[in-house]
Amino acid sequence: MTTKQEAISITRRLEFDSGHRIPNHDGQCRHLHGHRYAIEVTLTGVIADHPGKADDGMVLDFGDIKRLTNQYVVEPWDHAFLVAKEDAGLVEYLNTIPDHKTVVMEHVPTVENLASAAFNLLQPVFEKAFEGRLKLSSIRLYETPNCWADVSHS
Repeated sequence: MTTKQEAISITRRLEFDSGHRIPNHDGQCRHLHGHRYAIEVTLTGVIADHPGKADDGMVLDFGDIKRLTNQYVVEPWDHAFLVAKEDAGLVEYLNTIPDHKTVVMEHVPTVENLASAAFNLLQPVFEKAFEGRLKLSSIRLYETPNCWADVSHS
């Protein structure tokens, strides 16, 4: 008799620095500023039963989460200025700076929108890389140690 194995969630945390502004904000956030972001990537799957193999007893090696998250989110956003495409004047200005690392976002780069963008970038990556064996359950993106946004798989 086989028993169905319970799903286990694992989380890897990475950090990066980025600048942004919220152009229509009525407070300080309308100004150019930056944050030390922290992203937590949570995946859900079953524990591998592969005696003698490197992944035996794991849902996934934490190094794989780090590698893919770095490739698709951290490295592109780290030390970049994240700017909304609608913030046309700033986009135009940033384009005048030689070799400036600018990421033009579809939406205003609030922590909520950035968390959603990170989730949408990573979900197909993890799905494809591990052939549907794992599910990207959630992204938690910290803008400050006390403020963050969560995006969960629906």
